[in-house]
Amino acid sequence: MNTVREETERIEREILAPHAQLAAESKGRERPEEPDPLRTGFQRDRDRITHSKSFRRLKHKTQVFAPISGDHFRVRLTHTLEVAQIARTIARALRLNEDLTEAIALGHDLGHTPFGHVGEGVLSTALGRPFKHAEQSLRIVDVLEYDGKGLNLTHEVRDGIVNHTWAQPKPATFEAQVVRFADRIAYLNHDLDDAVRAGFITPDDVPTQIKQELGTSHAERINALVMAIVEESRGFDRVAMAQAPLDAMSQLREFMFQRVYLAPQTAPDRERAERVISNLFEHYSDHPDELPAELQAIPGTAEIRAADYVAGMTDGYALNRHLDLYGE
Repeated sequence: MNTVREETERIEREILAPHAQLAAESKGRERPEEPDPLRTGFQRDRDRITHSKSFRRLKHKTQVFAPISGDHFRVRLTHTLEVAQIARTIARALRLNEDLTEAIALGHDLGHTPFGHVGEGVLSTALGRPFKHAEQSLRIVDVLEYDGKGLNLTHEVRDGIVNHTWAQPKPATFEAQVVRFADRIAYLNHDLDDAVRAGFITPDDVPTQIKQELGTSHAERINALVMAIVEESRGFDRVAMAQAPLDAMSQLREFMFQRVYLAPQTAPDRERAERVISNLFEHYSDHPDELPAELQAIPGTAEIRAADYVAGMTDGYALNRHLDLYGE
């Protein structure tokens, strides 16, 4: 009798689109493992990510607005869950592999620093090279988790994680391309929702052209963008979005950078975050013996280990360590 996993793999071959990534045809893992009797490789990856320490820390990492200012602002974990929901909806409509899609979505932001995107710039300057959260996410699942052994994920999930941003090369699977779109759809719309809640902007501030194309509510915008992908991609060997909504999404992104992400009101918080991350990086670079034992055991320079430690911190932990070290 076939195992549950083998039966799942058989069903995938029967119902998924010809260009979907089948679990049974994965390129596998860096370290070969015995197949699980219940779960496909991608299902196993999803579970490993969900049970990882770095995934749990996402609940205490800021998305844009610090959660201490209100109960309903998104954090990095709720962002991740919204990306996974949107991505699975698209993947199901296109008959792609939902398990692979979900695993990539759940792991895509594990490498984010505390205090939103601020830390990437600080660590880039400190290291003298670009520090990209997508690459750090891959480093976490490859090296840092499980006391330096990594999670040993499949090739397809790793590719989707490191290439989930639009600045990275196009990912190899259609499932990963879905996550790329889902990430942008999720953060633009929930950040807009949070910006209204925070009083940074009002719904009337959103440019008329965007509202005409995508709608006026959070639900309408997400539905319009998801439908634009499904209608443009269904039945084709591609993942794409119709041009008009794609242009509207780009305009929404420009609006968010101008009015929210780089708004003068956020400057004090950004400056404080930059100071905290810079000071912590400098301290742990100079005092590598104060790093956790599991990080000290990982090969690399003191600077790389310090960046690993600081990038993995939650907002509250970073602030507390800074208070202990610098009294502020």
